[in-house]
Amino acid sequence: MKKTLYQKIFDRHVVHECDNELPIIYIDLHLIHEVTSPQAFDGLRYKKRNLRSPNKTFATMDHNVPTNSRNMYDATPMAKIQMETLINNCKNFNIPLFDLQNISQGIVHVVGPEQGLTLPGTTIVCGDSHTSTHGAFGALAFGIGTSEVEHVFATQTLRQARMKNMRVFVYGQKNNNIFAKDIILYIIKKLGTSGGTGYVVEFTGPIIKSMSMEERMTICNMAIELGAKSGIIEPDQTTFTYLKNKNFSPKNNSWNKYIHYWSSLKSDNQACFNRNISINISNIKPQVTWGTNPSQVISIQNKIPKINTLKTKIEKEDALNALDYMGLKENSYLINIPVDKVFIGSCTNSRIEDLRIVASVVKNKIISKNIKAYIVPGSGLVKKQAEKEGLDKIFIKSGFQWRHSGCSMCLGMNDDQLKPYERCASTSNRNFEGRQGKNGRTHLVSPWMAANIALYGKFININ
Repeated sequence: MKKTLYQKIFDRHVVHECDNELPIIYIDLHLIHEVTSPQAFDGLRYKKRNLRSPNKTFATMDHNVPTNSRNMYDATPMAKIQMETLINNCKNFNIPLFDLQNISQGIVHVVGPEQGLTLPGTTIVCGDSHTSTHGAFGALAFGIGTSEVEHVFATQTLRQARMKNMRVFVYGQKNNNIFAKDIILYIIKKLGTSGGTGYVVEFTGPIIKSMSMEERMTICNMAIELGAKSGIIEPDQTTFTYLKNKNFSPKNNSWNKYIHYWSSLKSDNQACFNRNISINISNIKPQVTWGTNPSQVISIQNKIPKINTLKTKIEKEDALNALDYMGLKENSYLINIPVDKVFIGSCTNSRIEDLRIVASVVKNKIISKNIKAYIVPGSGLVKKQAEKEGLDKIFIKSGFQWRHSGCSMCLGMNDDQLKPYERCASTSNRNFEGRQGKNGRTHLVSPWMAANIALYGKFININ
């Protein structure tokens, strides 16, 4: 039987399967952070269970860490408690922890790949929905709930239903200043926030194959915004080059053996996909969300759609509510609407490649006086590399706040938040109501677009 990449990885990890029961699969890597792990650790203690595989569990602090310092005591009271709890839990259960004093600390979905923990053909879980990011390496990666975190702690396995298979083939001629963020927003606009429900989505095609690993991670990061279980991309030489000599990557003779296996990780030619989608990105312009879910997207030069042009009653109701919340009008342009804050960071766009793009835009320029702009690197290593290249000096000279690593304003669990009715151009992945602060208004954009908005203090069309 011909199989898809997802099916090959899933089947290889089944440890138990019988009729009328969900399969149980083995988990190769369990990533944890300070927010979704405390109750799971408490569950272990209550049931007097041990951690099954401490060597397959890695922890970092990210969701609510302060980004203006590396002092845990500068955090909010709740964040401080959660970080202290994580430190104690990792010590008690012998789990490696990248804490605030560790140069490798950072956003969990940045840390895993850059440490070489994320490897092709593996199963990866984390108590965070954007675990799909790791699928860029040809891994089966998905977010889990706190009760599932406890189950993996105790057994290193998880009961999982088999998902349907979707292939999204991306082709065309990529225009200047169009980036992975624009492409995935365009795909979400086309398919909708439930278009991937029940599927693992394999992204393929010449555009995907030409992408760097950073770009591929952006694509898979936002697969969850399609409603998909996860996103996945076939590993290739780009993947192998990225992983070589990482801290936890295979070394010496083992490297060649792994390359041989990883090279087999591809969907068979005659594999059956439940759904096939082709997306031509030849004519797209920089994308920006206008509403309160990632599918409410337009090209920057286009108008917000008229309500009566939307297909379903639900879409129309959602659009009316979104326009009211965002303080916008149907059939109007975003161009020239003022922006209050710019946030460049998150597990979607906080890697060194993203920061280089921003620096190329703002070098020797000053951001608008009405803008507060934050650049939050995805990890201590990203920060170190940016400073080695002098990017931090470019950002600071331009008027940006150069922060320490963390999730920051992506979800506003620390002090990095929008004030009520402030409008933000954000490189993060969700524009839900209140996501970045109560009554805050979030517009998702690429790092390139965010940098330009910071310079002009408003939405502009300069492509």
